Amino acid sequence: IFPPEPSVKLIVDTIEYGTKYIPKWNTVSISGYHIREAGSTAVQELAFTLADGLTYVDRSIKRGLDIDDFAPRLSFFFNAHNNFFEEIAKYRAARRIWAKEMEKRGAKNPRSLWMRFHTQTAGVSLTAQQPKNNIIRVAIQALAAVLGGTQSLHTNSYDEALALPSEEAVRIALRTQQIIAKETGVTDTVDPLGGSYYLEWLTNKMEDETYDIFDKIENRGGVVEAVKKGWFQKEIAAASYKYQQRLEKGQRKMVGVNCLTEANEDTINIPILEIDEEVEKTQIERLDKLRKTRNNEKVDKYLNILKDKAENTKENLMPYILDCTRAYATLGEIRRVLVEVYTEYKQIEIF
Repeated sequence: IFPPEPSVKLIVDTIEYGTKYIPKWNTVSISGYHIREAGSTAVQELAFTLADGLTYVDRSIKRGLDIDDFAPRLSFFFNAHNNFFEEIAKYRAARRIWAKEMEKRGAKNPRSLWMRFHTQTAGVSLTAQQPKNNIIRVAIQALAAVLGGTQSLHTNSYDEALALPSEEAVRIALRTQQIIAKETGVTDTVDPLGGSYYLEWLTNKMEDETYDIFDKIENRGGVVEAVKKGWFQKEIAAASYKYQQRLEKGQRKMVGVNCLTEANEDTINIPILEIDEEVEKTQIERLDKLRKTRNNEKVDKYLNILKDKAENTKENLMPYILDCTRAYATLGEIRRVLVEVYTEYKQIEIF
């Protein structure tokens, strides 16, 4: 929504406020999922996500926070794609790098070194053609996440390339997790693939490549400056273009798309969820009712205070944002006030 600098400021505000006043709250989830969905490679997802996280840590320390007070409550959000061993190695490398980097920054609490992460299977890997094949894709991706040490897991539904998931598709996605958890024995030991020659080599390779990317980011002035210059966007776009080229040339296989296809692929033969338009009308009516029944003088008062604090001070904005929400200001209204101060992020043209 906002340019990089105020965006990072608001994230550090969140970390600081949570650390001081809600110490058991998990303050931020540092996401690489959208990076991978945009077309990055596995190692780019790993490096860019960790670089973001380390920037938040460094800025929080600069704000005056003790690393052991806030680091244990940070968490991450990764993608699980189709290359089984590469994904497992990615998670293992991520945990190792994070622990090293926290130690470098003076962390003493063992929990500060732990990388807690959530994983979601790859939406971008789902196909509209032969959609039930997606059940197998999701199961393999979910297993990779578990073997890589994920703390929580989202399994996509097989019909999500076509629509919001049906109840049947959601149930299959849930059962996929439950079968892995209850029937396979993969949770019986920590890091079950540790010691595998190939996996250890691949983990080391991904760690080395991640540090190479860290160096490139630092050479561009750090994460914030690299975003401003459009470097991350260019790197992701180039990787995405290369992936799509290989797919269209048949150099990378996707079952049901560029190999093992069938006649009448355009025919949808699974149940599709349709959302009643009444849902939208009901939500609009609820919002209209809220705006008519709340104390709008109080809303305006707190929105104006928030704008003033954002514009004229370096204060933590979380208390003022919370005042707005308690007065029933909407997310959109709060956003508009901050856009007036910070402006809106404009994507750099990269082609």
